[in-house]
Amino acid sequence: MIVGVLKEIKTQENRVCMTPAGVEVMKQHGHTVLVEKAAGVGSGFSDADYEAAGAKIAAAPADIYAQSDMVMHVKEPQPSEYGLVRPGQIVFTYFHFAADEKLTREFMKTGSVAIAYETVTGPQGGLPLLTPMSEVAGRMAAQEAAKYNERVHGGRGILLGGVTGVAPAKVLVIGGGIVGTNAAMMAAGLGARVYILDMNLDRLRYLSEIMPKNVTPLMSSPAKIRELAKEADAIIGAVLVVGAKAPKLVTREMFKDMKPGCVLVDVAIDQGGCFETSRPTTHTDPIYEVDGIIHYCVANMPGAVPITSTMALTNATLPYALQIADKGWKAACKENPGLKNGLNMVGDKITFKGVADAFGLPYTPADSCL
Repeated sequence: MIVGVLKEIKTQENRVCMTPAGVEVMKQHGHTVLVEKAAGVGSGFSDADYEAAGAKIAAAPADIYAQSDMVMHVKEPQPSEYGLVRPGQIVFTYFHFAADEKLTREFMKTGSVAIAYETVTGPQGGLPLLTPMSEVAGRMAAQEAAKYNERVHGGRGILLGGVTGVAPAKVLVIGGGIVGTNAAMMAAGLGARVYILDMNLDRLRYLSEIMPKNVTPLMSSPAKIRELAKEADAIIGAVLVVGAKAPKLVTREMFKDMKPGCVLVDVAIDQGGCFETSRPTTHTDPIYEVDGIIHYCVANMPGAVPITSTMALTNATLPYALQIADKGWKAACKENPGLKNGLNMVGDKITFKGVADAFGLPYTPADSCL
């Protein structure tokens, strides 16, 4: 199979979907890898590094799309790429279709096979291709909460960990999954007083066992969120509904009872965000204010630390990319039910129910396309 590695063109996105080490493994399996010129520069990999691993360098994205059986990205293809996608071509990347109706409808027109990293499941469940980026985003969320609590950024002027004789900040983490766990651990490590909410009692028991003493796991409810939001200096939204839009858990109405300068970090923004007033921002212009509340809603947080993120991402995605390349997407999905869960679109058919439900579009079970 000819596999294409594209350069990311989303604002301030410096990751790349495959390292030179990944290219070498692809070559060992007999596949040809085309890498767009300068695709890896932001992650510390030169074109010479890719060529040494056996890749061929392509001058432009059009060349990648024209020649490749499967193209790989980190983020969703951008509008300038829609017309380059060929019918039947495999596109393997983070799509987050349920948060973007235009992307969904445009991709239906391409006739391609869209396999989404974020809905692939592992043998024991979980989301193995989302997990490494969730770890990065969760840890970054605490860092950003600390940064934007500084007065120079419009925040409250609170040091998350406090100092001797001065109370630490209160951080509310909504969601006890991978993002929330990492966010709570990092905020706790900075010395904050952390509350982490989840609706699963087994998960709360687990969090109670592993979290440091300055983290309090609690059962989530609208009433509990309203109560804790009033005292919070920062709120981290870490709620995920796989392949579907995130629920809106903090409303604008709640702002009037919250501390001015409180920082909201919405890690769920790729899935539409879990705060009512959330809208995607970029690393270039990361924050905005609504009613005195600071919002940080960068949709590609791990792109700010591309060396760490690219290595973690390739570690997770390469085994699945190899399965697709070795066997073809149909056979690979038949053999691996977790990979089949990554099928979001085949031709003009939506094969992931959460995406179809988000926009009231017809749903076609993936099995019928295999």
